[in-house]
Amino acid sequence: MKAARLLIVLLLFAGCHPKSGNDHEAPVDVTTLRRGIGGEPSSLDPGVAGDTISYQVIRDLYEGLATESPEGQILPGVASSWSVDSTGTEYTFNLRHDAKWSNGMPVRAQDFVAAWRRVVDPKRASQVADFFRPIAHAAEIISGKSSPDQLGVLAVRDDLLIVRLQQPAPYFLQLLTLTASFPIFSEQAASSHSPQEWVSNGPYVLASWVPAGNLKLTKNRRYWDAGKVRIQNVEYVPTTDDNAELRQYRAGQLDITQTIPSSALPSLRKERPAELLIAPYLATAYYAINMHSNAYSANAKLRQALAMAIDRRKLQSTLLVFGQTPAYGLIPPDAWNYDRQSWPWSSASDDDRVAQARALFAAAGYSPNVPLHLRCLINEGSGIKAVAIGIASMWKETLGIDTELITEEYRVFLNSRKDTSRWDVVRLAWTADYNDAGNFLEAFRSTSPNNDAGYMNPHYDSLLDTAALTADASERKAKLEEAERVLLSDYPIIPIYFYSVKRLVKPYVKGAKPNPLNRLYSKNLYIEPN
Repeated sequence: MKAARLLIVLLLFAGCHPKSGNDHEAPVDVTTLRRGIGGEPSSLDPGVAGDTISYQVIRDLYEGLATESPEGQILPGVASSWSVDSTGTEYTFNLRHDAKWSNGMPVRAQDFVAAWRRVVDPKRASQVADFFRPIAHAAEIISGKSSPDQLGVLAVRDDLLIVRLQQPAPYFLQLLTLTASFPIFSEQAASSHSPQEWVSNGPYVLASWVPAGNLKLTKNRRYWDAGKVRIQNVEYVPTTDDNAELRQYRAGQLDITQTIPSSALPSLRKERPAELLIAPYLATAYYAINMHSNAYSANAKLRQALAMAIDRRKLQSTLLVFGQTPAYGLIPPDAWNYDRQSWPWSSASDDDRVAQARALFAAAGYSPNVPLHLRCLINEGSGIKAVAIGIASMWKETLGIDTELITEEYRVFLNSRKDTSRWDVVRLAWTADYNDAGNFLEAFRSTSPNNDAGYMNPHYDSLLDTAALTADASERKAKLEEAERVLLSDYPIIPIYFYSVKRLVKPYVKGAKPNPLNRLYSKNLYIEPN
């Protein structure tokens, strides 16, 4: 089947949804917010979770030294204030005396020390440990060359914490809003799924978590800023099918969606313009190529052919990624202090791009007599699957590749993506944890636990090392841009598109605003029936 025909079929399938006349609105419950979420969290342990679905819930349950305004500005959290020394490498944090755990115990500086040491401990192999690299001795600890108690963080007393950095990091305060930096009361409580044993320090506490069902939170009365938390209960409803989530929203079963099916966006612009929340944010969808396999790691021409055979503009124009921006590089637009990089062929005509892809594929040793069978691993999600089918059809039409799509439930997928014996290409996405190009690029460092492709290039690593040690912003920018050019020229990943926030928010839900990191804290929302 030709790619264009298959895309049309996908659009007809994805575009089937009830019209606004079928909406069923129940009486508004001002005490409960019902939020769609793209799957079930893998963990609610701040030091373990490494996926955006888990992060959303954890930000309701916990709070770090700093927090954010709805628009993303850094605000005091558990720390009421802080100061930085003249070198830019020593931060002193004053903790609130009224910051408490949900069991009534005070949140202490020692709780942060213990939590952070736990994350960088190589015995735990935490996939979020790399976020602590700016802190003194973190790199040596993560690599097993030093013990966790050498981490540059010191509890001077219960309400005074000192953090020493390896070198100045202008984005350090942004790191303090990451879930990895949140404190935990105890390892036992954090690893338990029993709401009765769960202890957290954020605006909400866990009320119930039914596997493969809904996850419910209730207001934490002991949260230091509880007076400003206006919604009593939050219910997260996992839905991997974008169209099913839209139907739930139309039926009055959700107050906020996680996303919107691309095919439904044009009609929703006409039907519900006041309920749409659309804005760009810092995230990239990409395919990682299995560099652990010699068939791919030793064949750069094959990797480039796979990248060039994808018609990103067609994906966008046929609504499969409508509202997103085609990606020819890793770092999204609007990243702080960065000029976007892209493949040299990104502006080539479609005919030239296809011709080059076919020539590279033949030079890589493949032909109708020597075909390629490719296994592509994806997680559940109607939009993700539609795009994967579209790309598979392009690979078939342009290169003659037979693609086997392996679709898995989200939590199963998170484990399978680490098992490189199961896939040749895996669909992933990187959502910025803080607004800095280095956050994207560090994910592909040879030692990064997020480097699912298994990419290894000493020159690339050395550029990141140099950038990390460079205090001058313009010099650091140049090194990071060079690193991305190296990454793109090696083709261990295939960027597909840059994300935009696309949500539906009921008119009675107030306080939802665009955020460059797509963070929507329940504590900032309130319900006001019209």
